[in-house]
Amino acid sequence: MVEFTKHKSMELPRRVVVGHDALESVLDVVENVHLSGPYLIVADNTTKKVAGDKIADMLEDTGNDVDFVLIKEADMETVESVVARIREIKAHTVFGVGGGRPIDVAKCSSHRENVPFVSVPTAASHDGIASSIASIRIEGRNTSIETRSPTAVIADTKIIASAPYRLMASGCGDIIANYTAVKDWRLARMLRGESYSSYAAALSEMTATMLVENSEAIKPGLEEAAWIVVKALVSSSVAMSIAGSSRPASGAEHKFSHALDIIAPGKALHGEQCGVGTIMMMHLHGGDWRMIRQTLKNVGAPTNYKELGVSREDIIKALTMAHKIRPERYTILGDRGLTEDAAERLAEETMVI
Repeated sequence: MVEFTKHKSMELPRRVVVGHDALESVLDVVENVHLSGPYLIVADNTTKKVAGDKIADMLEDTGNDVDFVLIKEADMETVESVVARIREIKAHTVFGVGGGRPIDVAKCSSHRENVPFVSVPTAASHDGIASSIASIRIEGRNTSIETRSPTAVIADTKIIASAPYRLMASGCGDIIANYTAVKDWRLARMLRGESYSSYAAALSEMTATMLVENSEAIKPGLEEAAWIVVKALVSSSVAMSIAGSSRPASGAEHKFSHALDIIAPGKALHGEQCGVGTIMMMHLHGGDWRMIRQTLKNVGAPTNYKELGVSREDIIKALTMAHKIRPERYTILGDRGLTEDAAERLAEETMVI
């Protein structure tokens, strides 16, 4: 009989509060998970006004010192500056308040200093709000960095529903990408013997299915829509924490998105690009790409190059170079990628161009 030696470690948020006026629960969360000051709040100029100032007022009422770092970018230089501030004020807890950049910077810097991190998303734009993965720009490229899951997540659906709707639609694109990400993961297990978690994969796929089944209810200004999307984003984040990597939520469609970031930076949001990438990668997998496209249309997310604000040539070039992004992560694109003719045919058949 073969001795059983399997060992697994995972870290999940200890407290997740989602819903109407969830921001009011800050002090309850701090007490429940035994956090303490001094506190450092990482935000930008907008998210400071939307939620950061209120969080600071509540924390200061407990007699603790609260400091802010207002950021503009999510790059390594910004991370270093926040690390320096954590050390300077001897912060015991870091809050990340924002849609993407403040959360990623707070997540990475708090991990570097081994202090607890609380995620307070003000928009539902991506699945990093509760995951251990931070997207940091290094040498001009967005790079996924393994950190730790937030100690707590506080997602106020009233605030999130008030954010620009494009951000929520982008979050839907990031969620629907789970379908092809899991297909790529299974392919890597079969062809490369890659470690695979059936639990994380099932949770990831269930999350995407939840979005598809509720896509017609996701509309601008509806707090119920924010509820649906945030729950899905948290679920997707948990799947990544269980897997110990971004595999359940990041495959060839994310490679395509990162390639577009290089070719046409700043033209579209991450989730928007991932959604369009999912349409094409699902076609390569022989799956129901039309269902993916219809779901994105239902939520008002882009489904073609014009809606992304890029050119036909950008799409083709991104498809042909996508396999070079994170080459160690095997996907449907293989090691050699797509030829220009194959890329153009793929984009045409899925009506992306």
